Amino acid sequence: MESEIFVNQLISWYRHQKRDLPWRHSKDPYKIWLSEIILQQTRVNQGMPYYLRFVEQYPTVDDLAEASEAEVLRLWQGLGYYSRARNLHACAKTVSTVYDGKFPDTFEELLKLKGIGRYTAAAIASIAFDRSNAVVDGNVYRVLSRIFGISDDISDSKTLKIFEKKANVLIVDQSPGEFNQAIMDFGAIQCTPKSPSCAICPMSSFCFAFNQGKQDTLPVKTKKVKVRNRYFYYYIYEYGEQILMKERGPKDIWQGLYDFHLEESPVSKDDEAVLLPAADKAIFSLQDFSEEVKHILTHQRIFTKFIRLQVNDLGKFESLAADKNLTPYRMEEVQELPKPILIQNYLKQAFF
Repeated sequence: MESEIFVNQLISWYRHQKRDLPWRHSKDPYKIWLSEIILQQTRVNQGMPYYLRFVEQYPTVDDLAEASEAEVLRLWQGLGYYSRARNLHACAKTVSTVYDGKFPDTFEELLKLKGIGRYTAAAIASIAFDRSNAVVDGNVYRVLSRIFGISDDISDSKTLKIFEKKANVLIVDQSPGEFNQAIMDFGAIQCTPKSPSCAICPMSSFCFAFNQGKQDTLPVKTKKVKVRNRYFYYYIYEYGEQILMKERGPKDIWQGLYDFHLEESPVSKDDEAVLLPAADKAIFSLQDFSEEVKHILTHQRIFTKFIRLQVNDLGKFESLAADKNLTPYRMEEVQELPKPILIQNYLKQAFF
């Protein structure tokens, strides 16, 4: 009975309180997939402009498939988690070539596509194709654990099956897409991680967490993310209107994006040591030595200094490019390269 009341109250709440989001005006699986990939690890207000730009630039999955990876990364620039963009592009190519431009319409087939996990597959299957597959993400963990008093640790991978089973029992067969969007919105707007709006919540009379005073302890999550510090020293070599950059390789952050020559240290260096490679005044003129910039990623804190150097000799400029595997670019070309937001911000401040 509680489950039935919960579903009825949830759908009623959603129909009055739902967010007006552009992808909700369509059953197009391409737009639904695109929104879900962009909004992974990203707030709606941050992801919205990217969604609109992608839809404008690539109106169909075939258009996206035909783009180059560099173009996709450039449009993604600033969103972070760039593996999402590479997977997005790879998935578009598969849908375009293997599935003739049409997304598969079942949860199981969608799961086979690159970059699509259980949550995204359930979202597309339910919203675009009315399949009864329940989504489970942070919002769903929070809502179900609080309402029904589920105390299993969500940092344990086995717990996903418990919440999926509960959510799949609850999902409304005749409108599964509406149920999934309702529970996601309810977690994002009403049943928030901190200071949930319990006083005006339609579920409060039967909510376990509210009645037991356990809003702050549910859902249970015990493991903490380990964060490591990294120290980046970027040397920006210029000659005339050109600067040297390189494409980052695999097995590290920002694969496929462009940055400057990087010297990384396990510990912070003093300024004298940082400037030592630029000590030859006959070759280098120091243009800028930045303050330390702190850049925070999910599992890393990156402390960066930029050392901007004018190279006084063309031969030395060319030998630096060859020795350090760098490529000279004019500034208008640099603007078109996909870059980490850390690099883009420095370029804006120093050059544009």
